[in-house]
Amino acid sequence: MTSRPRSLLVPLAVVAALGLASCSTADAPAGSSSSSSADADVSGSITVFAAASLQKTFTTLGKDFELAHPGASIEFSFAGSSDLVTQIQNGAPADVFASADEANMAKLSATDLASGSPRDFATNVLEIAVAPGNPKGITSLDDLTRPGVQLVTCAVPVPCGAATAKVESASGVDLQPVSEEQSVTDVLGKVESGQADAGLVYVTDVQGADGKVDGVPFDESSGAVNTYPIGVLEESEDPELAQAFSDYVRSATGQKVLTAAGFGKP
Repeated sequence: MTSRPRSLLVPLAVVAALGLASCSTADAPAGSSSSSSADADVSGSITVFAAASLQKTFTTLGKDFELAHPGASIEFSFAGSSDLVTQIQNGAPADVFASADEANMAKLSATDLASGSPRDFATNVLEIAVAPGNPKGITSLDDLTRPGVQLVTCAVPVPCGAATAKVESASGVDLQPVSEEQSVTDVLGKVESGQADAGLVYVTDVQGADGKVDGVPFDESSGAVNTYPIGVLEESEDPELAQAFSDYVRSATGQKVLTAAGFGKP
């Protein structure tokens, strides 16, 4: 059998390699890019400060991110957004901040503690949390003012408290809570434990309570939609990993988790 001249083998091999590369590019999933392969190499450890209402979703997103990036480790600190801002301003080490409103993120941006421009990733609205079966028969915001109804809300500096104040002002309803809490999870906890008959929390908190409370929607909530921004902090010791996680939250995968939990689009 006649052998193929060696001089032809290299060009043919190059053509074949180019053809395979072309096919792999054409077959790549829509939306993929070279950055996805770069992200696969991120590693290290970061601390994410996030609003209390994000605890369930961000815990899930953190685990998913670590599975996708085995060299990365995500630690979380959840609390009221205003409390987290105070901690960051006082030097608490954090790499990423996710706020339940734009006002608290703006406080960090105004003092150059946030790096670059924070990006919105979700929205949320209020709902009335009541005991399972709604024993007090609460069906509206007005019902929260009835004698004998023990109401708890968030304090005004907290995003859920600011939203409550906005709803209260717009509706003309004069709410008289028996206590004002520093996070939305504290409000939810008081309703779950029976220390309060009702609490103003987010729709996501009711959904995430797994039947421990019932939710009562009210029309006035649409007038106080909270927008959630996320940003890398200026003092981050690993800004590359911090940005990768921030991008992950805003990715299609992250948005799917948030939407399933009841969050709206930004």
